[in-house]
Amino acid sequence: MTPVKLLLLVAILVHVGSTFPFERKPVGAGGPGGREKVQYASWDDVNVLAHGLLQLGHGLKDHVDKTKGQMRDITAKLKAFNGTVAELGKLTRHLQEEGDTLREKAKRLGQVGEDPVHNASAELQALAEDMRTEKERIRDRVGSLETKVDILLKAAGSDDDSNRSTSDTHTLQWMLETQGRRIDDLVERISQQQDKLDKQNMRLQSLQAEVKQRKLKSVFTRKVDDLPVETTVEQAGASNEPPSDCHELFHRGERQSGVYTIKPLNAKPFDVFCEMTSEQGWTVIQKREDGSQDFNKLWSDYKTGFGSLKGEFWLGLEKMLSVSKQRPHVLQMDFSDWRGEAQSVSYTFQLDGEESNYALHLQPTTPGLLEHALATDHEGLPFSTADRDHDLKEDANCASQLSGGWWFSNCGHSNLNGRYQSGPTLAQRHNRKQVVFWKTWHGRYYPLKTTTIKMAPAIKS
Repeated sequence: MTPVKLLLLVAILVHVGSTFPFERKPVGAGGPGGREKVQYASWDDVNVLAHGLLQLGHGLKDHVDKTKGQMRDITAKLKAFNGTVAELGKLTRHLQEEGDTLREKAKRLGQVGEDPVHNASAELQALAEDMRTEKERIRDRVGSLETKVDILLKAAGSDDDSNRSTSDTHTLQWMLETQGRRIDDLVERISQQQDKLDKQNMRLQSLQAEVKQRKLKSVFTRKVDDLPVETTVEQAGASNEPPSDCHELFHRGERQSGVYTIKPLNAKPFDVFCEMTSEQGWTVIQKREDGSQDFNKLWSDYKTGFGSLKGEFWLGLEKMLSVSKQRPHVLQMDFSDWRGEAQSVSYTFQLDGEESNYALHLQPTTPGLLEHALATDHEGLPFSTADRDHDLKEDANCASQLSGGWWFSNCGHSNLNGRYQSGPTLAQRHNRKQVVFWKTWHGRYYPLKTTTIKMAPAIKS
C-alpha cells in the first residue's frame, strides 16, 4: 500500500469517526429538571472504525517491510561493488609490481629520459585512489540511510506519531531513488575506469615486448671491430661469393631489407628475404600479412618452400636446415593482432633433418608464459602435414584438423601456418580451429593479423 493510499484511508476513518450518529434522551418525565441520557454509537460502527485502523496498521507494516527489502538490495549491491573495488586494487598492485620490474630492466639496458612504465603505473595508482574515495563516499551515504530507516521503524510503532511516519516514509522513498541513481552513476564510472585499466594493461604488455626485444637485440649485437683479423680478411677476400646467410650480408655492409641470394655451406645458392635491422641481418623463414598465399600444403611443399619472397611465403624446411646447421641460431616469431598490438617470442634452436621429420629443439631465450605455446622437450618436436602425421596427439591428425603444416605438440597450442582470416570476427566453430593463432597470447580462436618467422646467428656480445 502506497503512502498516498495510507493518508487517504486515515482521512476517511477520521471523517467516519467524527460523524457517528448519537442522540441524547431525557431521563424522567421530560420536565425542566430532568436529566438527559447519552446514546453511544452502535457496535457495527465501532467494528468499522477498528477494521479501518487495522488496515492502516497492516499498510504501514507492509511499507516498512518493503523498505527493509530495498535496504537489503542496496547492501547486496554495495558488497558487490566492494568486491569489484578490491579486485581492481589487486590488479593495480599487480600491474605496479610489473611496472617496477620493467623499470629495473629498462635501467639495466641503459634507457634514459622519461620512464613510460612508471607513468603508466602512476596513472593506474591514481585511478585506484579515485575508486577508493568513491567507495568511502558511498559508505557514508549508506550509514546516513540506515539511520533514517531506524527512525522510520521507531515512528511506525507509535500510533501518536503516524503523521510523522508518513512524512519520513516519503523522505526515505526519495532518498532510495536518489541513492539508486547515484549507484547507477558509480557503476558507469567503474566501467569507464575498468576500460582505462584495460588500456593501461595493453600498454604495459607492449612495453614488456619492447623491453624484451631490446634485451634480445643486446644479446646478438656484435661490432665488426670485435671480429678476429683473419676472419675479416677472409670475408673481404671472398666478398664476390654469395654470403652464407643474411647476417653475413649485414657484416659486408648491406643495410637494406629485401631479396638476396645466399649460399650456405655445402648447399646450392638460393634466394631469401633478408630483414636488416640496426644490429644484425635476419633470414626470414615465413611471412603472413594478407592471406594472398594458401598455406594448406602437403609435406613436399613445406620441404621445398612456396609463395613469393616479396609477399607471403614459406622458405622451406631444407633451406632452413642448411642455414641453421652452420652455427647456433636464434629463432624469432613476430605477430600482431587486429587492434594494432604486437608481440614476439624467441628461442635458441636446433633443427634435425628429414630422417627425423625436421624435429625442432627449442629453448626460450627469455622464459615466460608466452613462449609455452611452442615449448619442446629434449627429444624435439617433429613437423607435421596432413599427409605426414607426426604430432604428439595419438588419436588425431592436427595438421588435417587445423590446416597447414606446423610443429604440433597437440592440436591446441599454436599454428602460424593455419588458414588466414581477414578480421578478428569469430567464424563457425570448425573454421575457428583452423585460423592462425598463438594460444598463450590471445587464445586459441583469435586470428592473428600478421606473422613473421626469422632466424639469426646466436652471437654473444
